[in-house]
Amino acid sequence: TGSTRNWLAKEKGKRGLTWGINKGNGVTERTGSRDTWVQGTIVNYTSGFTQGTVGLSTEVAAYNTVALEQGKGRVAGGGNRTLTDHDGDVVDQWTKAGLANLKARVSNTVLTAGRQSMNTPVLAFIGNRALPSSFEGVSLHSAEFDNLDFDLGTFSRVSPRTEQSLSKFRTEYGDGTTTDQVNIFGLNYQPLKSLTTSLYASNVKDVWNQYYFGASHELGDASVLGLTTGFNYYKTKDAGSSKMGAIDNDTYSLSLTATHKAHSLTLAFQEVNGNEYFDYLHETNAIFLANSLFSDYNGPNEKSFQIGYGLDMAGYGVPGLKFSVYTARGWGIDGTHYKGGGYDGIQAQDGEKHYEYGFGTSYAVQGGPLKASTIRATYSAHRASANQVDGSLNELRIVTTIPFQIL
Repeated sequence: TGSTRNWLAKEKGKRGLTWGINKGNGVTERTGSRDTWVQGTIVNYTSGFTQGTVGLSTEVAAYNTVALEQGKGRVAGGGNRTLTDHDGDVVDQWTKAGLANLKARVSNTVLTAGRQSMNTPVLAFIGNRALPSSFEGVSLHSAEFDNLDFDLGTFSRVSPRTEQSLSKFRTEYGDGTTTDQVNIFGLNYQPLKSLTTSLYASNVKDVWNQYYFGASHELGDASVLGLTTGFNYYKTKDAGSSKMGAIDNDTYSLSLTATHKAHSLTLAFQEVNGNEYFDYLHETNAIFLANSLFSDYNGPNEKSFQIGYGLDMAGYGVPGLKFSVYTARGWGIDGTHYKGGGYDGIQAQDGEKHYEYGFGTSYAVQGGPLKASTIRATYSAHRASANQVDGSLNELRIVTTIPFQIL
């Protein structure tokens, strides 16, 4: 099987936000815009499991990217969007093994060794670019019970979205400190048809221990009025040799989504209790919080609130077509009490605030040779005070994904 994704983004810096262009000889030119246009293709082969008490299987996936925008001045260094060399020149096309693993299955328990994809609250692939990330390690997933499953794993490297080689793990907001080992354990339990819960823990060697609890409850009938309540909580504490200094952080979010036929309304509150960022691993999506949007709203001691509206046009005779609009605001960011370590610099964040708004539309093809193909267009705008980490910018994204079957 496979898929190909066309990923186009145009960014405009506001309030003085710029990106650097390497002009050579130590000269950097600044620009207020950055463009990305790439085509990412995945070709995946899965053997299926052999017969017998212990079933064996293999999975290999080739990842390829072609840079459709190659202007050095337009990609402005590339960031984590377009692969560039040390001089800032675009690598026009590149390929890597995104997945390569062996699996052994006994009953409903699977052991996987090699490069693989994971999706847990403490280690999760991130798929918001032309290609997703993946992880090198060994994991065990057990689903022997109808309402209970377990995850266990140890990982040494991450395969980033826009890089050819494997990298050591590091945190998203820290000073670049790396680690060679990430261990995870967790379970998902559904005590009631309407209630699902998750409990996970991770150890990032010599950096932190992180614990997560999440719950989602559904009430009512969406054809009349349905209510979904979501709660997420993370506790992060420095561990081992504490290579990033002291960390003591409690962060939670609470969301309520009311649904009536084609319409949904979401309200969400999020709070960070700690003098450092709520942080997670770089090149992962391990931030299962309601207000992780264009910004993560994860500054020290930050509070945030989101309101969003969604419209599913299937209720009006156009299945596959959806619209959404939202706004979010964060305030009270205060890093002045941080004592130093892996987040030096946030001491300047004193009463910082920011807000964003966005709207989008998506369509999924319902039938024919392009069935399940999707196109999504989003526009986001973010405005921040002087020392808030995300800065001020506007972004337009248009992403088209087409799956295909080879054999």
